[in-house]
Amino acid sequence: MNCKITRNAAKVLRQELDMPENEGKLLRVYVTHSHGDHAHYGMRMDDAGSNDETIETDKGITVVLEQGVELLDGVKIDYHYLPKEGFVISNPTKGNHGDH
Repeated sequence: MNCKITRNAAKVLRQELDMPENEGKLLRVYVTHSHGDHAHYGMRMDDAGSNDETIETDKGITVVLEQGVELLDGVKIDYHYLPKEGFVISNPTKGNHGDH
């Protein structure tokens, strides 16, 4: 499985991961719901379980993905400042280029 984190997202995520209440936690990306050929994603700080795969990204952030969930493979986490500040999670490898 693969996960990409952009530079903007890594900067914000690193601040969150460095908070004392998140010590020892990993970033989990998950499918909140799917329909047709794409999914909507969420993320939270969590621990890895026996049905998970941990992915070490090139930004030094470990991401937890549930094994066997095809729509998670190739997920991309970005952070936009404009027009509205926040995370955008998509999966361009599956034809999902952002929420609609």
